[in-house]
Amino acid sequence: QVQLVESGGGSVQAGGSLRLSCAVPGNTYRSYCMAWFREAPGKEREGVAGIDSDGTTSYADSVKGRFTISKDNAKNTLYLQINNLKPEDTAMYYCAADFFAGGECDEWKRYNIWGQGTQVTISS
Repeated sequence: QVQLVESGGGSVQAGGSLRLSCAVPGNTYRSYCMAWFREAPGKEREGVAGIDSDGTTSYADSVKGRFTISKDNAKNTLYLQINNLKPEDTAMYYCAADFFAGGECDEWKRYNIWGQGTQVTISS
């Protein structure tokens, strides 16, 4: 059973920043695409940022300019930097991976390997 482990969530005031981390097992780190999703209460899970094996990134329009996805190959770790946090960013954040080589990493339905999530709560 593949296990992705997210960390770095917490309660932050609006305007602050957070960096989320996702520890990825070695074999899974060689996935073609990895991504971050979020799920707010009462809403569907949505993809926010993706990155391919070459480091090419893609973002949902709603987060462009504030979210940055990156990875550290030496640490097998995926990151999500979130700046200028807003109350509407409150959600459970999940990392995900997909081995299929091809297509675009912002094809959000492609992902089939998931972590358990880390909660982000933003107060105004």
